[in-house]
Parts: sequence; C-alpha cells; structure tokens
Amino acid sequence: MRPWFILGGVGSVVLLGVLLLLTTPSPTTLPRPAPDFLLPNVSGQAVRLSQLKGKVVLLNVWATWCGPCRQEMPTMETLAHKLGGEDFVLLAVSQDVDGAATVKPYLQEGGYTFPVLLDVRGEVGKKYGVTGYPETFVIDRQGQVVYHHIGYNDWAQPQIEEVLRRLIQKGEWRVDTGMPASGAHTPVLSEG
Repeated sequence: MRPWFILGGVGSVVLLGVLLLLTTPSPTTLPRPAPDFLLPNVSGQAVRLSQLKGKVVLLNVWATWCGPCRQEMPTMETLAHKLGGEDFVLLAVSQDVDGAATVKPYLQEGGYTFPVLLDVRGEVGKKYGVTGYPETFVIDRQGQVVYHHIGYNDWAQPQIEEVLRRLIQKGEWRVDTGMPASGAHTPVLSEG
C-alpha cells in the first residue's frame, strides 16, 4: 500500500468532519425552548418546570461535591433574596446520586433557602446538555432559554441583578457589557 494513499484517506475524513461541524447547527443556539422536567424538591414535593411559565427562572445544575458549586451557592442565595417576589424563581437542581441524604444537611449547614430539586438520575443534565458543574440557564417568561453559563459565576453582582430585572420587567434579555445578548457559554459579566 502506498503511504500517500493512506494520508489522502485520512485527509478526506478530517475534511469531511470539518465540513460537518461547519454545517451542523449548534445545539446551544439561543433562544431555544427549555426542556420540561418533573423533580421532587428536598421536601418531596413535585416541581414541574412548565408550571413556572410566566416567571423568569434561573436554573442552576450543581452537586454538593463540586467546589465551584459550593463557592457559587452564597451568591445565588443573595440573588434569590434580592429578586424574590418579582416573578423570579431560582431553581438549583442537585445531581447528587444520594439525593436528600446528602443535599439536605448541606443546605441546612449553609442556610440556603431557595428551592432545590433532587435529580439523582441526572435527567436535567442530560436534557440540557450539561457538560460539567455548575451550569446555569436563564429561562424567560415564555419558557425559552435565553442564556447559558458554564462554570462559577458571582450571581450577586449588581449588574446581573439589573440584567435579570430587565428580563422580569420588560421581557428584554440584553447585556450592556459588550457581551452578546444570547451568548452561550459566556459570562454575563467578566470579573476583574
């Protein structure tokens, strides 16, 4: 067999792969419909995402063993207190396989009061295409994911509160920091 024939075949496969990547629409194109789910909260009551339509939802997927998640939780508590009662719901979906046995003591120790759902089978992570923890999705009143953030974020920043308030009050998702309005995987604000 001739070596250039083998290299030509490999080159064709690589070229085909690049073409597929360029022509396949990104699964993270926003806005997009938020996949519905039904999960119990830490008290055992069922919560269905679609029943929250008409409210702005910050959906955070996390786990107790995740360092960045643990660091982020106090900032989410602050945000939940600031925006509570304004047609805003912060839902933290725990992916801990031990469920309430692990999550409840963690929440009590931290004094966290926002709603936490238990997803021991990782269904939400699969439906939303989560690749690591934490990942956060902002869902508008119509049930559309308008923003996706991967990794830690300081949700207590005043600029984030302002952007979310605008979405709650005016239905506008616009980030005035030079970031794209529907930028998947980009922070609302850069720290620094």
